[in-house]
Amino acid sequence: MNGTTLPSRIGPYLVERRLGAGGMGEVYLAYSVAGEPVAVKVIRPDRTDPHTRARFEREATIARTISGTGRVARFIDADPFAEQPWLAMDYVPGRPLSDVVNDQGPLPAPLVASLGALLAEGLGAVHAAGLLHRDLKAQNVVLGDFGPVIIDFGLGAFLGASKGSLTLAGMVIGTVRCMPPEQALGELDVTRAADVYGLGTVLLYAATGHYPYDGARWEAVAAQVVNAEVAPDLSGLPDELAPVVTAMLAHEADDRPSLEEVTQRCADLMRLLGTSPARARRALIQATTAQDHPTMVLPQPDAPMLDRLDSLERLLREESASAAGNTPAPPTGGESGPGTTSVRESEPGAEAPAEPVPPRGRPPASRRVAEELRERYAAGPTLAWSRR
Repeated sequence: MNGTTLPSRIGPYLVERRLGAGGMGEVYLAYSVAGEPVAVKVIRPDRTDPHTRARFEREATIARTISGTGRVARFIDADPFAEQPWLAMDYVPGRPLSDVVNDQGPLPAPLVASLGALLAEGLGAVHAAGLLHRDLKAQNVVLGDFGPVIIDFGLGAFLGASKGSLTLAGMVIGTVRCMPPEQALGELDVTRAADVYGLGTVLLYAATGHYPYDGARWEAVAAQVVNAEVAPDLSGLPDELAPVVTAMLAHEADDRPSLEEVTQRCADLMRLLGTSPARARRALIQATTAQDHPTMVLPQPDAPMLDRLDSLERLLREESASAAGNTPAPPTGGESGPGTTSVRESEPGAEAPAEPVPPRGRPPASRRVAEELRERYAAGPTLAWSRR
């Protein structure tokens, strides 16, 4: 896949348009059969070694259990064993924090404190499920009429999965700029303190427009991150925010506050600055939500997409009936090959081609890959996991 060619279908979702790309892969706006908009991310092939696929299967299963917060985009579905693994999450209307800061400038201290308290509460639900995000940055925080929401959750399974992961992550300098020292050093078992550090970089960016470390190449940034003698760049950070942000960016993981402490410190700061957490949340939404901005509106399928969804519904019923009759199911997912098609993004109002019925006779690639990996690693469909 590239910037001009769209996959027609990814798993059980029909693709409408490309939303963006990053170090992990490409993300698309797609629709379920019922017309529900979702964000589907297809993972880069160089992220899909067998160990990472198995880890992603485990974490995807756990991700579905997260509850108790609206601050993390809901994890819907995933196929870690497709030739190109994908995951689907709620589509969150709004603008990335990075875009808001670039367009409007840094946020005032009370709004940064509100951002910190809200996101710390959301991350608490992730940690309570035994998971970490591992890639917190301003691009992964969307601001809309509900307030801040963390996206790209679930991709943490692809970060830090092997000793070579820093090189891959380093291709996206923004990720390295937000990476805690222990992760940059290649430690595989990072703790919740890694997300506290990542949240600290988000708050620093919201307040100043820059990250704690910078450089022309990712190697130079990583060298600064892991060096305890190089202090983070806190220039422009309001004095009121300095204590909490400095603590969150501590070099040693054990020196960072817990998420509960971050929430409390941010709430105390809001009161010190003459407001309350609830009022500051409202002010944050008012200051960062552009009502006339198209990304603030939840997308709806147009007439051609509705026709395609009708075709997909019939196709999925046929696949289900085929599977129930022990007939090998047709290929699903975004893989290329006989029986699959890719379409270019059409002009508004143009009718997309009907979805082809893939050939029968062999199991889908995702199933074949899964069976091969499970046989190789003698693993059952459900992998054991340990709470961090």
